[in-house]
Amino acid sequence: MELLAVVTTTDSKEAASAIAQALVEKRLAACVQISAIESFYDWQGAVQQDLEYRVVAKTTAERYQEVEKTIRDMHSYELPAIYGVPLSAVYGPYADWVKDNSQGAHES
Repeated sequence: MELLAVVTTTDSKEAASAIAQALVEKRLAACVQISAIESFYDWQGAVQQDLEYRVVAKTTAERYQEVEKTIRDMHSYELPAIYGVPLSAVYGPYADWVKDNSQGAHES
């Protein structure tokens, strides 16, 4: 089972926190980290500079589509950056924890 770090950015800490909370509550990600960043990018022909919040969710490749959909459904950007980065060298017990906690909702 391949592990991924799914990354997106938001325009506010509140938006980042809401996405993080939803991913962990739905058990789509074992852990989500938020960090403040400064971004420079071209948007509609002009260079932009903004303070953003990077959201990094630790999950499995099997959960990527559900994680992406959750982020898209909650995101305020017209074109959010959402991408998965494979985690190839991971401490075994941590990898097991991510897998165990990224299995989706508990069955009732």
